[in-house]
Amino acid sequence: MASLAKDIDIRKFYDAIVSFEESEESQDFYYEVMDTPTGRKNKNGSDETVRDRILKAYGVLFCEDAGLEPGEKAGVQEVADTADRLYIGDAGYDPEHWYRMKYHFPVIDDDNYDRFAALVLADMNSGPLHEAALNDGETLVVGEADPLHMTPEQRKNQQVKSVSLPKGGAQ
Repeated sequence: MASLAKDIDIRKFYDAIVSFEESEESQDFYYEVMDTPTGRKNKNGSDETVRDRILKAYGVLFCEDAGLEPGEKAGVQEVADTADRLYIGDAGYDPEHWYRMKYHFPVIDDDNYDRFAALVLADMNSGPLHEAALNDGETLVVGEADPLHMTPEQRKNQQVKSVSLPKGGAQ
């Protein structure tokens, strides 16, 4: 998404995703951005869109865990399977700490999987997560599968790995 920053106001895009449910204007802007061609071609020769690019980038974050090849787009199942594994900063018990719960995505399905992936990437590039990384050192962390249903002992002993993207993005 950083390379798209020159063409798209990433912060406005992030805000549109966060207020998607409350505003028709936000929905219109979200769909306009997601359907914007990037100027590249997909493997099948069709024009790549921002949606395609976002799903590829999300796939890169989880290619090892989801069994995706580099450059392969994350689908509904890959996003749904990984959404509960994201948390901010250090592992904790506060629901606001877990990324999916913080942004109120109770279900990941065909209607919203691309919006969740877009939210994660837009937040990393210009949202509060980007600001927290710059100012407080908090990052998006990938934890074990289904951390919200872990026992306290499992949470204490879980293996985590940080995910970082190249610097860039609009403020």
